[in-house]
Amino acid sequence: MTPTEPIRVLVVDDHPIVRQGLRSFLSSRAGIEVVGEAGDAEEGVAEASRLLPDVVLMDLVMPGGGAVEAIAAIGALSPAPRVVVLTSFSSDDQVLPAVRSGASGYVMKDAPPAEVEAAVRAVHRGGVVLAPQAASMVMGEVNRGHAAPGAAELTRRERDVLGLLARGLSNRELAEALFVSEKTVKTHVSSILSKLGLADRTQAALFAVRHGFGDES
Repeated sequence: MTPTEPIRVLVVDDHPIVRQGLRSFLSSRAGIEVVGEAGDAEEGVAEASRLLPDVVLMDLVMPGGGAVEAIAAIGALSPAPRVVVLTSFSSDDQVLPAVRSGASGYVMKDAPPAEVEAAVRAVHRGGVVLAPQAASMVMGEVNRGHAAPGAAELTRRERDVLGLLARGLSNRELAEALFVSEKTVKTHVSSILSKLGLADRTQAALFAVRHGFGDES
């Protein structure tokens, strides 16, 4: 993607006034284009399949349910849009399934508009954005499921990569920071996931934050 191309966003929410508000605000921001809307999870998957946006902003609780399954279905598209959950709910039975299904962001609806914009931009760069209410739950889950000793198997370079993942850098940004190719970065990331028993970059970033890799020099 060239720098001149906008971030293409799909908004999925059952409240028309919320969709209208998000469309109006995001469309006013430089480099962001709202390309579509959907009123429920099923329609959201259909529109994501049709439009292939860069980022999907999705409510988690809508009539008919299915938002968690929709996140997974959207993540299976190619190229896969990044999903930011935008919701009023932050209990563990909502947060954890959403993140396990592949959501890259979890933002509360009472957040300032600038935080929503920042979340869209961050996940588009490959980062992970979690509201404080969600972050504590997810990092606790990662810590329970994956003990820190696995980090002892990481090489020095893999520890460097993990620390940069904690800062939300994309593969391209990682490659530039480490003066290596994107192919080499992908190899390092795959090795990290394998050694730590993690499923994806989101879990790796959270593991890194929880265990202080982002603070390493």
